[in-house]
Amino acid sequence: MTHELGEGTGWRRPSIWMAIGLIVAYLVFYLLVSWLISSMFSGEIDTDNVAGSAPSILFGIALPIAVGAIALLIVTVRLGMLGKIFGPQPIRGRGWMWIGPALVLAAIIAHATGTDWSSWTGGQIAAMFVMGACVGLTEELATRGLVVQILRDARHSEKYVAVASSLMFALMHTVNLISGMKLTTVAATVVYTFGFGMCMYLTMRVTGTIWAAVVLHALTDPTTFLSSGGLDTAVGTSSSGGAIAALVTIALIMFGVVAAFFARGQVRATQPLPAV
Repeated sequence: MTHELGEGTGWRRPSIWMAIGLIVAYLVFYLLVSWLISSMFSGEIDTDNVAGSAPSILFGIALPIAVGAIALLIVTVRLGMLGKIFGPQPIRGRGWMWIGPALVLAAIIAHATGTDWSSWTGGQIAAMFVMGACVGLTEELATRGLVVQILRDARHSEKYVAVASSLMFALMHTVNLISGMKLTTVAATVVYTFGFGMCMYLTMRVTGTIWAAVVLHALTDPTTFLSSGGLDTAVGTSSSGGAIAALVTIALIMFGVVAAFFARGQVRATQPLPAV
């Protein structure tokens, strides 16, 4: 049963703190689920190279994220936000915003053409795309969905919404340090994911739906990992596709940072949030 909050007090009021609390709670839940699944299916997961086999990818990466997606969907329903998040966007995008999804799509194509597909098995490739679907839905629901909606209900401007949600999305990836990812790789990932997050926000705005961001995100992770040769490596430039992907990625980051200064608009608050 849900209860109307009105303006509410403390953490129950739509605010940046509610959004931060939700992301922190999700990350803690994800880490616990990941640990539990790793313990249950330790024989299937290659801890030295989690992308080394299809079962390792599915149990070591995809399954914990899928469980996280289910938890986030339950929270979304409890907060009464399902229709708001997955329905039409309440504010229109501008023409220049198409640059965001165009850059992301260009990076996906460049990664795909720069991939040595013969170095991967069919099972690994399929598992990578299953993982991508889980990541796309979960991370977009958490950030471009719940965080954006909470900040909009808190009556923040779209500039604030775009920057704050992208920053939270970027900082989420610092948890990769716990899994043993190199500090330099995590730092580069945080910078990249801020720019990518801005592009996903713009994609949602200009297409009018979060589903466009989900699909692009779902294609980005697997094509990036397949192109780079693993989860803890940078995309190489030994092929023309890899070189183009690197250049597009730099352009994506730069555009995302610049776009943060030009996002405009504000969504008028609608109904108050229910309590969980």
